[in-house]
Amino acid sequence: MSENIAVLGLGLMGSALAGALLGAGHRVTVWNRTPAKADPLVAEGAIRADTPAAAVAAADLVIVCVLDYPATRGLLEEASLEGKVVANLTTGRPSEARETASWVTGRGAAGYLDGGIMAVPQMIAEPGALILYSGSRTAFDRYQPVLAALADSLFTGEDPGLAPLLDLAMLTGMYGQIAGFLEAAALVRSAGYPVGEFTTSLLVPWLNAMAAQQPHMAAQVESGDHATEVSNLEINRSGMETLVRTFQEQGVRPDLLLPLKDAIDRRAGRGLGHEGLSGLVEEL
Repeated sequence: MSENIAVLGLGLMGSALAGALLGAGHRVTVWNRTPAKADPLVAEGAIRADTPAAAVAAADLVIVCVLDYPATRGLLEEASLEGKVVANLTTGRPSEARETASWVTGRGAAGYLDGGIMAVPQMIAEPGALILYSGSRTAFDRYQPVLAALADSLFTGEDPGLAPLLDLAMLTGMYGQIAGFLEAAALVRSAGYPVGEFTTSLLVPWLNAMAAQQPHMAAQVESGDHATEVSNLEINRSGMETLVRTFQEQGVRPDLLLPLKDAIDRRAGRGLGHEGLSGLVEEL
């Protein structure tokens, strides 16, 4: 079924979202602060609105994808939200999502969804793309077929702040992995070993094997039982000392590893060196 949808914000991600909706056969009205950014979408059949309020008026579902939550509210300030469903796919904090949900529904909106996009623009409408949603279950169920044109859609709960929190948690895991890769790459490069070969042949298989252990660690975090039958914190403490000294000897800064070393030292220093690495969660 074709729906009337507005997309506010036509950066790389907003344009990808609007393009996917057009490809799915929906009537899409678009607005961007720089009007020329809408030209490729208009050529594909989108309707250009002169103002955010005009775009909202033309739609039942309003998708916002801009820089931050203050920008979202600024765009919707002059629009009538009566009876609309607003899906805010802007990155922000859980508290901002809750405040925005209250503000939107307080202005007569039929529902509010907050979303965390776990994809880059090129992945939208392709396998592997995921968008997390939270907020109004009724709104999600009503528009789930539309949202499915963008990516796999997962409703996480009625707390509007839950999707952004999970989004940020997943990004945290990603940044941790990137930090580890960059330190490893710098160390390998310092020895003149090919970084590409190291990454493909050694690092990626090793990381995949280690990732398979994370569900067990998650169970330990949930239970609070951090006992281990493998390397405890004292062993890891010694290992981190070896890592840091090796980095220094190779002329590489271990800056991205040091916060983890500090947490291990702190936990072991309190007499908990017998625990596994999952115990570090109690230091955070």
